[in-house]
Amino acid sequence: MTRHVLVAVDDSAQSTAALEFACTEYPDATITALYVLDPGDFYAVGGVEGTAINYDEVQGHHEERAEGILDDAREQAAEHGLEIETDHVIGGVSRSIVDYADEQDIDHIVVGSHGRTGASRILLGSVAETVARRSPVPVTIVR
Repeated sequence: MTRHVLVAVDDSAQSTAALEFACTEYPDATITALYVLDPGDFYAVGGVEGTAINYDEVQGHHEERAEGILDDAREQAAEHGLEIETDHVIGGVSRSIVDYADEQDIDHIVVGSHGRTGASRILLGSVAETVARRSPVPVTIVR
């Protein structure tokens, strides 16, 4: 029996479908929506040469965005009559999802697939595929 489901969320239609799946298939389980802030996004911000970038401010902006996405996840679950837990972490996306599942006693992970195939999947990698390969618990990939 699945007691605690982790759903990786971002602002994509695929993550919305993943949360929908979790709410429908595991209504009696504790569901945690997790948003991963990739630190590479903080430092990818470019500025005009010679101008200073306030990385704390950039990180704060990303954390505000994460809260908005997690608020949306709570609202989506509420449409199913469910209250979910939410959290965000900073790190590489795939590794953070797997580590979180291991550290928080998660029974099952649900992730959305961005549906890449062929060369683009090989070149870009796949968060869902990496999570499925490295996860200590079963993973459902939702398209």
